[in-house]
Amino acid sequence: MTYTRVSTRAAVTNPAPVLMTAEELMTNPVPNMRTELVGGRLQVCEPPGYRHGDVAARVLVAIGTHLANERRNLGWSKLRGRLLAAETGFTLQRNPDTVRAPDVAYVRAERVPTEDLPGYAEFAPDLVVEVRSPSDRTGMVLAKVADWLNAGTMVVWTIDPALRVARVYRADGGESMLDATESLSGEDVLPGLVIPLSDLFD
Repeated sequence: MTYTRVSTRAAVTNPAPVLMTAEELMTNPVPNMRTELVGGRLQVCEPPGYRHGDVAARVLVAIGTHLANERRNLGWSKLRGRLLAAETGFTLQRNPDTVRAPDVAYVRAERVPTEDLPGYAEFAPDLVVEVRSPSDRTGMVLAKVADWLNAGTMVVWTIDPALRVARVYRADGGESMLDATESLSGEDVLPGLVIPLSDLFD
């Protein structure tokens, strides 16, 4: 009888990585860094630069202004939905856990939690905005878009200030690229919202 010897060296020298949970990410922050969890593995990035923050803030203000004007003009008692600022974490998957944090997020009123959440929301926003930094690789950006759409986000905007373009990804598989002469639209998620890209870049 012939025996085959199986080496265990790889198992000894390269143990399986210990995966992190969403709860561990919440309670063990990395100081002065941006963190996300992808398939249980921690991803750490440098804080974004000035231009990134400027564009993200302009998007946030534009959506917030639209929501406030709509509420006032239509006489509604509350806003159409809730707008969330940069780095708000959303748990998109469990076992292993994935937690993503967009630059801007919007959640329809009927999906807003009725109680205060001590941790990350366990759902995907309806609209997600990702502002691309010069160091962001295309594959990394597309992976984020896929995670959002797979978790239930209806529309994802990726905005590239350096190239002065934006891309729109939709849950139905539709995709559009816009240049600086065109405008982002809220489509069915935020009816009536129009944001000229020139307002974000100039």
